[in-house]
Amino acid sequence: MIDAILETLRTNNRINLMLFDAIDDEGMQCTLSKRGGRNVLRQFAHMHDVRRMQLDSRGRKLGIELRKFPAKEPIVRKDVRDALEASQQALEQFFRAMETGEARCFKKGPVTYLAYFVAHDAHHRGNILLTLKEHGRAVHKDLRYGIWDWDRR
Repeated sequence: MIDAILETLRTNNRINLMLFDAIDDEGMQCTLSKRGGRNVLRQFAHMHDVRRMQLDSRGRKLGIELRKFPAKEPIVRKDVRDALEASQQALEQFFRAMETGEARCFKKGPVTYLAYFVAHDAHHRGNILLTLKEHGRAVHKDLRYGIWDWDRR
């Protein structure tokens, strides 16, 4: 079962990075917020930060250290992409540690915990796609459909 969970995490992250790489620097600055909320780049950073927060909370014994993107500090595109890759690797380590009891899981088990991470990322991918569309910067239809083609990713 752990191999299937890890492959699902990897596929989810490949889709995140596929979308990330398709957005230009101007697109990364788009937001729908009228009050200074997250732009597209910050949404990707938030995806990483939620992973980090969960790992800090439930996998503290593993000693995994991931960078945090504080809300008021400027962020750089490369740093966010690198962080998404790093938190993906940390999640893999974390799920392996759950198997041995070194890390705490949701009470409903690792598959439910996996669903939490995938649902959270998918929620933000949807927000990102909507934000870009509303700014006249919709991603190419091949990418929009490609994020649903998990069998090829």
